Amino acid sequence: MGTGWTVVSPIKRNNVRIAGSARTAIMFAHGFGCDQNMWRYVVPAFEDRFRSVLFDHVGAGQSDLSAYDSQKYSTLEGYADDVVQIGNELGLKGAIFVGHSVSGMIGLLASLKAPEMFKSLVMVGPSPRYIDDEDYVGGFKEKQIAELLEFLGNNYMGWSTTMAPVIMGNADRPELGEELTNSFCRTDPDIAKEFARVTFSSDNRSDLSKASTPTLILQCSEDVIAPLAVGEYMHSQMPNSELIILKATGHCPNLSAPDEVISAIRSFVRA
Repeated sequence: MGTGWTVVSPIKRNNVRIAGSARTAIMFAHGFGCDQNMWRYVVPAFEDRFRSVLFDHVGAGQSDLSAYDSQKYSTLEGYADDVVQIGNELGLKGAIFVGHSVSGMIGLLASLKAPEMFKSLVMVGPSPRYIDDEDYVGGFKEKQIAELLEFLGNNYMGWSTTMAPVIMGNADRPELGEELTNSFCRTDPDIAKEFARVTFSSDNRSDLSKASTPTLILQCSEDVIAPLAVGEYMHSQMPNSELIILKATGHCPNLSAPDEVISAIRSFVRA
């Protein structure tokens, strides 16, 4: 991540690292099976204007695994509570939250819990619900999610090796799929199984209309996890949102197309 990074000891649980001393903070949150390292190509572009904050969800990266509690993290609310606690510890007010994948919804929930903490949200490949429901297109049938979770539960390493390249997309750049596979395999498998169930079974559609915080939705042009219909639905339900369809493909443009992600975020945020 470059020089100047320090571990914030009071919030060692989430392996929080900060860089810079600018007044406005920008917090980056990773998705399922990843850690803060997934932002390494994006964060440096903002260090000159913002105080950058990175962290690992409990169970990921260098977080404190002993802090994991199955009951607390049985819903995304538990992860949102962690975001608020980190923000309170750092005295964040009027900050910017950038969340990848499931962390888009975690950031939304955190903003509802602490309205003064974030002045804007950026969601990269978010989804309020992954399962199709009547006229809602989430991208998966309920049976598909059940099978996915069963496969993951029975053979996490096999699931990681099979699914990571599919999730990453960009088959012409196999090194990206390999990196995501390795990231999945570094994650504690028992915690990953529970986080996957929480992620893919979640339904936060009713929370979208509650959000008054200006929100940028970044949607990849092709994404098996969050198809175009999801981004369009979110934009239609969030009264203060902007939708940008990226040229990037796959579910992890922060790795596959960081320059495009940086450009989109820069056009939206201000220090």
